[in-house]
Formats: sequence, structure tokens, C-alpha cells
Amino acid sequence: MKVLVVHGPNLDRLGRREPEVYGRDTLADIDARLVALGAALGAEVISFQSNWEGALIDRVHAAADEGVRGVVINPGGLTHTSVALRDALLAVAIPFVEVHLSNVHAREPFRRHSYFSDVAVGVVCGFGAQSYELGLRGLLGCAAPRAPVAE
Repeated sequence: MKVLVVHGPNLDRLGRREPEVYGRDTLADIDARLVALGAALGAEVISFQSNWEGALIDRVHAAADEGVRGVVINPGGLTHTSVALRDALLAVAIPFVEVHLSNVHAREPFRRHSYFSDVAVGVVCGFGAQSYELGLRGLLGCAAPRAPVAE
């Protein structure tokens, strides 16, 4: 099974950006652990990060043509604003898990709303870099992950 990990805006700054909130792991650290975990669980993991919403949408669209069977996504700040990225995930109908490093429900009120949670297979937040690993395990552990349902 091929899984795409999508990292949204500002996640390229991990390890340097607000380590008290997001931890000290870099994006390269996280990606390396996900590739190793995926291999151990029988999945090929590929990662993509962009600070540009359109590039994230293009990558999600391409995933459908590449045989990607699941997505782990941390939309970053786009979680609270991007109907377009949500629509891209719905358009390709690839099951996905939404992940966040911090517990978004314990932060500013605007961070509590997600445009993705209601159509995700699952949501993991608050476990730092381990949120990605838990999300990947959850996605791969689903006997038959359901595709998002268009509204």
C-alpha cells in the first residue's frame, strides 16, 4: 500500500519554530521515522510539504493517479481556512487521517475548527511528532478505510 504524507504551511520550520509548542523534531526526522514505520507495516510512505495551498492541492490530485491508497495530512494553518484542500481530498476519494502536533483543542479558539475532521477516517492531535506515527498506524490498521463522503 502506498501512503502519502502531506505537510502543510510552516511545517518545514519544525525543530526551530516554537519548540515549546511543536517540539524539537525536524520534518526530516518525522519523515524518516514514517518511512521506517511504513516499511515495517508493509507500506510505502512518500512525503510532501509545501507552504502553498495550490501545491498541496496539486499533490493530492496527483496522488490519485499514482495509486496512493491513503493519506496522512497535517494541513497546518489551512486546517481552519481551506475549503479548497478539503474539496481536493473529497475529489480523489482517498481515505485520510488528519494529524496535528499540538492539541488544537487546548489552544486558541480559532484552532478548534477544522474543515477536515468530519470527512477524515480519524484525527490525531496533541502527541507531538508521534501524532504522525499514530495516524499512520491508524490508517494502516483500518481493515477497509472508508473514503471521505462528499456533502
